[in-house]
Amino acid sequence: MTNEFNWWNRDPEEGKYQVKAKLHGSVLSFTRHQGHHTRWEPHAPSPADFDRLISDAKKRVPRRLISPKQMKEIEDIVAVAREKAARL
Repeated sequence: MTNEFNWWNRDPEEGKYQVKAKLHGSVLSFTRHQGHHTRWEPHAPSPADFDRLISDAKKRVPRRLISPKQMKEIEDIVAVAREKAARL
């Protein structure tokens, strides 16, 4: 299962930047970039990023882009990633 979720964040200090959350199997990675011609860099996700990922995934279930079983897997992966992020 490979899924990508993209959204824009706005920060008063850093400005506007795009965040990409990519799920490949059980691996969750976050990257970001500002502007069209900049490199994608690793992104340390905030709790708001995890919430946004879950809400965007829930929107795809009724449209049958993600099955309920995949949604459960995404929620489990995000829960583990939140715990890891909280420890760091």
